[in-house]
Amino acid sequence: MTQPPRDVVIVGAGIVGAACADALSREGFSVTVIESRGVSAGATAAGMGHLVVMDDSEAQFALTRYSVELWSRLAPQAPQEVEFDPSGTLWVAADEEEMDAVRKKQRFYSERGVATEILDARQVLEAEPNLRPGLAGGLRVPGDCVLYPPVAAQWLLDRARQRGAKLIHGEVVSLKPNTVHLRDGTRVSAAFVVNAAGILSPRLAYGIDVRPRKGHLLITDRYPGFLHHQIIELGYLKSAHATSSDSVAFNVQPRKTGQILIGSSRQYGSEDPAIDHPILRRMIHRAVEYMPGLAKLSVVRAWAGFRPSTPDKLPLIGPSPADPTHILATGHEGLGITTSLATARLVTDHLLGRPSSIPADPYLPGRFAKEAAHG
Repeated sequence: MTQPPRDVVIVGAGIVGAACADALSREGFSVTVIESRGVSAGATAAGMGHLVVMDDSEAQFALTRYSVELWSRLAPQAPQEVEFDPSGTLWVAADEEEMDAVRKKQRFYSERGVATEILDARQVLEAEPNLRPGLAGGLRVPGDCVLYPPVAAQWLLDRARQRGAKLIHGEVVSLKPNTVHLRDGTRVSAAFVVNAAGILSPRLAYGIDVRPRKGHLLITDRYPGFLHHQIIELGYLKSAHATSSDSVAFNVQPRKTGQILIGSSRQYGSEDPAIDHPILRRMIHRAVEYMPGLAKLSVVRAWAGFRPSTPDKLPLIGPSPADPTHILATGHEGLGITTSLATARLVTDHLLGRPSSIPADPYLPGRFAKEAAHG
């Protein structure tokens, strides 16, 4: 019996591309990764390393939960430099209206087997003494984790290279059937091409709706013990859902170094990588509202990056409607770190023709073509 072709080119060496390389090489595929700027040079280096189960939709929940479970299983193998930290997430509620959202969130998670704990105002301050007094309470999700994305991506890629995967530095200018064309004239052939190029992915795949969404982060000097959980305000969900206006929300993350990452902002329509100082000031003001002691800490760096977003907040994972040999793995917006391992599994399952652990249909790129046809 003839074996199906098992050679794959992956365009993009962010954490999604690196995870795909790791998963495919583990299954015996011959893998070549092509990256123009350097491993983790895009959204992976610019973002937080939050591994979080989200409940915006059943499809988002399924993908994030599956991937957090995969990360938790993989964590014992990770080197110390990955900084894997099972810190958990603390969603904080400013008032009773947001506490209603906490209770709704808790029911959703509980019905689906995710451990959570509702905290009252006193318990929230006991968990995080540097939060401001007067918060109504919160929801702790102990299974969520934190890691350092650039090192995690490099580690996944190194695992693939130990199995024979190749890394080529070059700029991809077009994808043809079974062939990748680089700007220097090089052509790389393979049975399948995985487009994991993030915000650059639409340049290589005609007709896919992936748009850059700008965000800012700050990082402080080292303050061990100042912060224990990834903390997010419930209002973050409103910010994440906004599609037209600029928005900010309180979102802080502890690093194993003792540093603190401070976010977050979201902007559509801006492709300028420079820091937007007015929105950065809004973001800092919001963070200090929730955690006044942040105002006394030294910030060592601020930066902006771009999340690859889709209209329905779900990534594109699976064969391109235009060419089934082109596999999309893009559009993860702010959840690429979380969902990288699950994305890699879905891509690998598709190429092997085997059932996936979660339904793949909600993430298939063809869903927008179907919507247009029915529209």
